[in-house]
Amino acid sequence: MQLWSLTGNSQQLDGGAMFGNAPKALWSRWIAPDAQNRIPLACRCLLAKDLDGRNVLFETGIGAFFEPALRERYGVMEERHVLLDSLAQAGLSHQDIDVVVLSHLHFDHAGGLLAAWEEGEPPSLLFPKATYVVGAEHWRRAQQPHPRDRASFIPELQALLEDSGRLELVEGEHSATLGASVRFSYSDGHTPGLMLAEVGGVVFCADLIPGRFWVHLPITMGYDRYPEEIIDEKRAFLEDKLARGIELFFTHDHDCAIARVVRDERGRYGTADERRELAGLVRA
Repeated sequence: MQLWSLTGNSQQLDGGAMFGNAPKALWSRWIAPDAQNRIPLACRCLLAKDLDGRNVLFETGIGAFFEPALRERYGVMEERHVLLDSLAQAGLSHQDIDVVVLSHLHFDHAGGLLAAWEEGEPPSLLFPKATYVVGAEHWRRAQQPHPRDRASFIPELQALLEDSGRLELVEGEHSATLGASVRFSYSDGHTPGLMLAEVGGVVFCADLIPGRFWVHLPITMGYDRYPEEIIDEKRAFLEDKLARGIELFFTHDHDCAIARVVRDERGRYGTADERRELAGLVRA
């Protein structure tokens, strides 16, 4: 099996929203904001090539499905569907993907399932051969979103996934499609039923830990539904990954794809062995 980090469309979002109640004097040392207080964010995906003979894509990023006005509102930087270019660099097209695993269905993680926006054209799914793997609890949230995060969902997406006939909803540690090769755990602090996938000694941290700087326990996003709960979830998550030597894969870190979790003498978590990308890392 080979692991690849694939860049999708990038964003610029308000730094204060991304760092919650952390003061700007702190977070601006980590990521410098622009004149509008925005910071650069990746929408990075993880590709497992030849995982038990299949190509498995973990998330699809924000994609290019937004119409121009919404693309500007949400700080999406590119008009084209960047993930498709990144797949090509890995020697694949979206038709070659056998499974797409989605941690959750917020648009910056699932929008890449859709073809790029064209005026007058309805939304349409890409990845025509893929099974779409989604956590069952989060699927229920997407069906009946709370006013707090209703705008984070793509209204047409759930029906498209159901109508494909290739949707699998997962309740436990493993899916019927992927078997024991991928292990799932869950988090509720960001959104109910956030599904965290572990494969080949790497865990896709999704919005539990969007990037290196959110490894610090008190650092949460303004978008998180339960900041105290997500801090407790992060502590248990990081302790487990540290004990088992599992590396962290970051979706939103603009400058780091993967790192090893460490803990200092004061018990504070951090990262080491940071890498900007993976390009065919071989794992059993």
